[in-house]
Amino acid sequence: MLLFITLGFFDILDILIVAFILFQAYRLVKGTAAINILAGILTFYLAWLVLSALNMKLISTILGQFISVGVIALLIVFQQEVRRFLLLVGSRYNLQNIFNVNKLFAKPVIGEEVSDAIVQACIDFSATKTGALIVFQLNTELYNYTQTGVALKSKITSELLENIFWKNTPLHDGAVIIKDNKLMAARCILPVSDRRDIPGSMGLRHRAALGISSVSDAYVVVVSEETGNITFFKDGNYKVRVSPEELKKLLSNDFSSFVTNK
Repeated sequence: MLLFITLGFFDILDILIVAFILFQAYRLVKGTAAINILAGILTFYLAWLVLSALNMKLISTILGQFISVGVIALLIVFQQEVRRFLLLVGSRYNLQNIFNVNKLFAKPVIGEEVSDAIVQACIDFSATKTGALIVFQLNTELYNYTQTGVALKSKITSELLENIFWKNTPLHDGAVIIKDNKLMAARCILPVSDRRDIPGSMGLRHRAALGISSVSDAYVVVVSEETGNITFFKDGNYKVRVSPEELKKLLSNDFSSFVTNK
């Protein structure tokens, strides 16, 4: 008697959900040391299957003891990646944000005046090769990172930004965080990405921008101190050598030119 596999709607939905979770997990570990650890664990598991099939009881029993606590071991080994995944789900796929009626009538997150000030400041930074790290808070709350810096809650102008990031000021080392078109704080400490697939020319500012954009929906702008290049970060992706015109569009939520370098 032949048995045929039947796929219903919920079976297909189940497969798609699992595929989505695996894809997001791969995105989180891609380019980090965790991908090598995962490969080692899979090799360990395959070896256990082969030894069990060959009926090598002693060594397969020993390996089986490690496999039996595999879930706990995975949580310990991939603690940072699991935390990042939960932050990703909580910040980007929050139903409260998706079904928020007020968003339909909300003003643009980054106002025209603020956008112009940022673009002008980045033009000046690029010309003088002044390093800068600017974070735009959107839906994900960045309160913990804001608290690591110096509170300002000031109006945003290009002159203020240029004074903050001037190399001889005490506030230049770190990020500024912008929320509701106000400069909330300067000299903020951000999580640094440990990805290995980014160019060596990118320094700690770029890694910090990549780190915060990977765990939140924030937009991040970096000006390189070495090259003067402007880089835009969003959702763990980035584009280097962004022109002032492109930056203006990106800050206005026009991502038609956002061909990432990821």
